[in-house]
Amino acid sequence: MTTVRVMTQADVRAVSALRVAGWQAAYAGLLPQSYLDGMTVEGDARERHRRFAHAREGVADFVAVDGAGEVVGWACVGPYRGEVAPGELYALYVRPPLIGSGIGRALMDTAHTHARTHGFTSIRLWVLRDNTRARRFYERAGYTPDGTAQTESYDGVPIPEVRYERAL
Repeated sequence: MTTVRVMTQADVRAVSALRVAGWQAAYAGLLPQSYLDGMTVEGDARERHRRFAHAREGVADFVAVDGAGEVVGWACVGPYRGEVAPGELYALYVRPPLIGSGIGRALMDTAHTHARTHGFTSIRLWVLRDNTRARRFYERAGYTPDGTAQTESYDGVPIPEVRYERAL
């Protein structure tokens, strides 16, 4: 049985391991392999500790934990960058072999509840334009593309992203 709870400092390394494995699995063929190969749990954990110690108002991290107490998923939600009204789902990752097991949905439901209790009436997220699996997941959860796009650079390669939004 999987439960979702608030992330603690003690979860940082497990979340970093999950995040790196998630990126390397989900973004293979979408991002430069050099970028994915350069990701390390240690480097990510340093960044997670820094972000965790300096969390912005209204930002919350949640972890999904299995019956053995292992972190199997992570989500981060808070105010949309640059605006007050909508919330933003900054991250949602599930241990790759467990994708499709309902963990992502449980994390998303918790993130939506957090956003509603903090007064957000809608929530946005960014997804790689070519990540069809993630886009289908978000669309099944009620998200729709809002027509906004941006490009992020990974190892000098421009990667297009699209923004999705849904009402809470």
